Amino acid sequence: MSLVALPLGAISTWVTPIWLLGIGAGVGLVLILVGSALITALSRKGGAAILLGVREGILLPILLTVTLMAAIGVMSTVLVRHPGQLVSSLTRVASVGEETLTFTINASPPVEYEEDIPRQQIDLRFRRSELDKIEFTAPQDLLISEPGAGEGDEVAASDSEPRPAEFRHTGGEKTVWSSRHGATNPFSQERVEGLQIANLGGGPTELKILLQTDIRYPEVKAIPITAASVVIIFLLYFLQRTWMPKMSAIALATSKSEVAQPLFLVVLAIGLFALLLFIFIPYNTFGEDVKMLKDSGLMLIMFLSILIAVWGAGTSVADEIEGRTALTVLSKPIGRPQFILGKFLGIVWTVALMFLVLGLPFLMTISYKLVYDARETAETDPTWQACHLEMVRTVPGLLLAFMETVVMTSLAIAIATRLPLLANFVISFSIYVLGHLTPLIVNSSLGDFAPVAFIGQLIATVVPVLDHFNIQAAVAAGVSVPYQYLLWTLVYCILYSSIAMLLALTMFEDRDLA
Repeated sequence: MSLVALPLGAISTWVTPIWLLGIGAGVGLVLILVGSALITALSRKGGAAILLGVREGILLPILLTVTLMAAIGVMSTVLVRHPGQLVSSLTRVASVGEETLTFTINASPPVEYEEDIPRQQIDLRFRRSELDKIEFTAPQDLLISEPGAGEGDEVAASDSEPRPAEFRHTGGEKTVWSSRHGATNPFSQERVEGLQIANLGGGPTELKILLQTDIRYPEVKAIPITAASVVIIFLLYFLQRTWMPKMSAIALATSKSEVAQPLFLVVLAIGLFALLLFIFIPYNTFGEDVKMLKDSGLMLIMFLSILIAVWGAGTSVADEIEGRTALTVLSKPIGRPQFILGKFLGIVWTVALMFLVLGLPFLMTISYKLVYDARETAETDPTWQACHLEMVRTVPGLLLAFMETVVMTSLAIAIATRLPLLANFVISFSIYVLGHLTPLIVNSSLGDFAPVAFIGQLIATVVPVLDHFNIQAAVAAGVSVPYQYLLWTLVYCILYSSIAMLLALTMFEDRDLA
C-alpha cells in the first residue's frame, strides 16, 4: 500500500508523532543558534571556535541530520490535525501534576429526606480534559457532586450532554475515578470550579482529595525532550573540545576518517534499505508485526554499528600501529593515553552518527507500520497516540543498543592494541555471542560438575553480560522500559567500558611501536 493510497486521516495518524519529533528538533536548533549568537556577542573567539567545531567535526553531519528532521517536521504541519491545540497543550505543563487537598466538612442538621441535606461548597479547580485520577477519602458517608447534579432529571438519558458528576462515598473506604480504567469522565464542565459535599454522617468529618492531572495531550512532551536531547549532544561535543583538546584532535581525525570510508556509506545505505523493506515483509504474527519490526530494526542497527566500531578500531588503531603512523602521532605532544582515548571517542561519535541517521527513519517506519497493518487487515485505524506510544517504547531500545555498541567498541579498541583487524573481528564476534549467552551458561552450570560451574562463572565475570542491553522481552510484552533500568544499565556500560579502556591503556603502554 503506497502513501498516496492512504486517506488523509491515516496519513495524519502516522505523521503526527513524526511532526512532534521534527518540531522538537527544530526547537533544539533554535536554542543552539540563540546560544551560539550570545556566545559570539560576548566573545568573538568563542564564536569562531563554535563555527570551527561545527564545520570540521562530526557535528556537521549530525547538524545536517537534525536540520533535515526539523524540515520534515515543519513541512508536515499541514498534515497534522489541530497543531495549535497540541502546542497550546504544552503550555499547561506547569499547571498540572499531583496534589492532595484536605477539607473539613461540617455536620449537617437532621432532615427528613437525603436530598434536603444542605451542600457545602469546596474550592477544587481543574480541567475536565486534564483529569487523570481523583480519589476521595473520608471516615463518614458523603455525597459528592458537581454543581447542578440532581437537577433536570426530566432530560432524557439519550441526551448527548453529559450529566453533572455525582459520587456516593462510603465512610472508611476510597472512592476513585481513574482514566486508566477506561471509564468515561464523569464531569460535565470543562472547567470545574468546585464541588458540593453533603455530609451524610452524624458529625463533622475530614475529606481528603487526591487529584492527579496531566496535560490534554501528554505526547507533546516529546517536543522539549527532543529539543533537550539535541542541545545535550552539542554541549557534550563542545565540552569535550574545551576540556580535552588533544584527545578531541585525535577523535576528530578518527571520526572524519571513518565517516569518509566507503564502508560507512555502504552500511548506511544497506541499513536504510532494510528498514524500509521491513515495513512490507509479512511476518505472519497475527497482528503483532510491529513487534517483529521493532526487534528486527533494533538488531539491524546495533549489528551494523558494531561492524563499523570493530572496523574502525582495526583500521584506526591496529593498522596505524602496524603502519607506524601511531609513532608519528606520538612524536608530537600527545601521550599514549590520549591517543587511545581519542580513538575511542572518535569511534563512539561515529557510532552515534550511525544511530542517529538510522534511528530516526526507524522510528518513522514504526509509526507507519501500525497504519499500514491496519489498512492491510481491514481493521480500525489506530490513533496517532498509539503510533506515538510505539515510537516512545522503542527509544529505550535504541539507547540500550547504543550502550552495547559502546561496550563492544571499548573491547575492540583493547584488542586492536595487540591484534590485527581479522583477529579483532573473530574475537569481538565470540565475545558478542558469549555475552548474550552468559545468563544461559551460568544457569546451565549450576549444580553440575565443579569445573563446569567454575568455567561458567569465569565467563560471566570476564565477558560482559550483553543481555542486559536486550529489550526483546519488553518488546514482546508491549511494555515500556523503566527509567531506573536505563540508569543502572548506563552505569554498567560506563564501568565495563572504563575497565576495557584501562586494559587497552595497559596493553598499549608497553607496546613497541618502532
